[in-house]
Amino acid sequence: MDPFVSVYGHVTIDTIFGIDTFLPPGITADALSKKTALGGTGPNIAVAAARLGCPTALCAFIGPDMPAAYLDLMRDSGLIMDEVVTVGQETSSCVIINDKDLVTRVFFYQGPQGNADSLGIRLTGMASRSRHVHFCTGQPSYYVSLMRELRGGPAISLDPAQEVHRVWNEGLVREALPMSDALFCNELEAATIQRYLGIGDVLDAGPSLVVRTDGDSGSTARVGDETVRIPLVKARRAVDVTGAGDNYRAGFYAALYRGYDVPEALVIASSVASFAVEEVGALNNVPTWEQALERAEPYFGEVH
Repeated sequence: MDPFVSVYGHVTIDTIFGIDTFLPPGITADALSKKTALGGTGPNIAVAAARLGCPTALCAFIGPDMPAAYLDLMRDSGLIMDEVVTVGQETSSCVIINDKDLVTRVFFYQGPQGNADSLGIRLTGMASRSRHVHFCTGQPSYYVSLMRELRGGPAISLDPAQEVHRVWNEGLVREALPMSDALFCNELEAATIQRYLGIGDVLDAGPSLVVRTDGDSGSTARVGDETVRIPLVKARRAVDVTGAGDNYRAGFYAALYRGYDVPEALVIASSVASFAVEEVGALNNVPTWEQALERAEPYFGEVH
């Protein structure tokens, strides 16, 4: 089966700590909880989409230290892994610290996905057979070069995530956007993109679809010439916001695969994200498609 969407992003070994509060420099804060999990934007989006029944390929580099259990987890989700390639560098890793108010600090090691140009390996086989390609975190120059190869084929989504602030720059964003059919960001990322482009609203950026998630306010999208507000789908509780945005994207592609229009697909995206925050770890509470749709349906009428 060909993938409906191919996802590019870091595959990461995440260590998540919970603390009471962040203390001044030099003072040790006791961790109240600790969990190690598979993470990174690549598997967060791709595994969740695959579990939701969307044929999904992950296009990513990992190191020889990647735990076999995490590889099994990805395979068991139904993910297409033909272009998950092991190289000589250690796998990307991330330390995430959440305080009691869910304020988060993150420390990240880029690993091979952040140095893909140096590897000399072109991961385009899955993407060239896909309807959609989603570029998230990783080396921007590598992704821009792949976009050039894929242009005119699958629909391309640009989603630089938190790396837009420090890994991407104005020149790279300006180069990538004209080759992109969609742009995804949150409020903070939108501010940086606006500064790069010299515009007052990220919704005025060039792609035909621009999606900005707005935290507790839901999300806003420009679909062609129309701007729509997408309601926040309520979670039963909020425990860990890690990976909520990645699950949102997974839900969006799963809904597109099933033929939903973009506004309804974004409501379903919000529904999938609402499940993610109810447990610690981005992939520990991915709903079934039926659960996601059931939670989303009451909100379809609130799109405006």
